[in-house]
Formats: sequence, structure tokens, C-alpha cells
Amino acid sequence: MPLIRIDLATNSREGLARDIGNIIYRAMREEIHVPENDKFLIISKHENDELVYPKSYLGIEYTPGIVFIQITLNDGRSTELKKRFYKRIADDCAHELSLRKQDIFISLVEVSKENWSFGNGEMQYA
Repeated sequence: MPLIRIDLATNSREGLARDIGNIIYRAMREEIHVPENDKFLIISKHENDELVYPKSYLGIEYTPGIVFIQITLNDGRSTELKKRFYKRIADDCAHELSLRKQDIFISLVEVSKENWSFGNGEMQYA
């Protein structure tokens, strides 16, 4: 059900986006109970002037190492579950990939189940 988009700078180290995707998938499986093999990712790398963000927002300082993560998924998860999910991704990216937690920007887009077609022009979840 989730569709993950990862946007980061073109000068990011080789394999970083894949590694971030693996961390997100593991967090989805363990924290928000996404089914096995439900792993759909789109990775985009951008020139520095194509990633636009403020120097700081809400007391958080950003660097050119910022990573934008957008996850579209079914609605219905609690605020507490989402908080654990965000924290898990940021913590694991920091611990395993040496990324700054401050540079892990996550946005969830929640949709109803009938808004998915996984192929064949069918609405598998409705």
C-alpha cells in the first residue's frame, strides 16, 4: 500500500537512497505493520538548486544533506504510531547511515483504500 518517494542531492554518496529506502521499509514493517513485499519506491536525485528549503524552520537547522521522504499510504493510523514511525526512520538513518536527524524531512500522505490500483486497472483494496 505505501508508495515511497525519496528526494536527495545528486552528490549524495552512491547507494544512500537505496539504504534509506531499506530503513523506511523495515520501519514500515515493524512500526506500522505494512505487509511483506509491499515495497514501492521512487528515488529522485536533484541538483542543489532543485531542493528548496529554508536555513531553519521550527528551530531545526537544515544542511545540503537534507533528504525529503514522502510516503503515500492508507489512512487510519494513530498519531502515536506515526510519531514512533518518524522517530524510527530518523534514528535509524542517523545511526546506520550517519545522516543528521535534522535533515530527515518526512511527509505522510494518507488516502483511502479505493485510491490504489496495483495493476490490471483494478481496485484491489476496494
